[in-house]
Amino acid sequence: MSEDIGKLVLRLSLGGLMLFHGLHTLLNGLAPLQAILAAHNIPENAAYFAYLGGLVAPILIIVGLFSRVGAVLVMLNVVIMLVLADFPKIASIASDGSYALEVQAFYFFTALAVSLLGAGRFSAGPDHFN
Repeated sequence: MSEDIGKLVLRLSLGGLMLFHGLHTLLNGLAPLQAILAAHNIPENAAYFAYLGGLVAPILIIVGLFSRVGAVLVMLNVVIMLVLADFPKIASIASDGSYALEVQAFYFFTALAVSLLGAGRFSAGPDHFN
């Protein structure tokens, strides 16, 4: 029982916090993402995939429906943005002494944990790999 509560807390933390990023993108538009993509000669329409990682995936994770798929989408989202925008900071320390990419690391590793653990009992759908 406590294992399932732990999975729920993990899912709600990851999905709830990631959803803020998706809502920010939805409310403010894709222009910043499109600029990053254009700088790497990637079609600007690819920015629409950010809605998968920022809106669809967190909702799947929160409700526990295909949460493993949602977690993989979050991990892909983080890796793509790391490669396109944050890679120079990969071995950097921030001015406050913390790891410069600790937020990205948090999202990646909590998503990895959800993808490995599954949704648990307190979810809206079956967990196909338990």
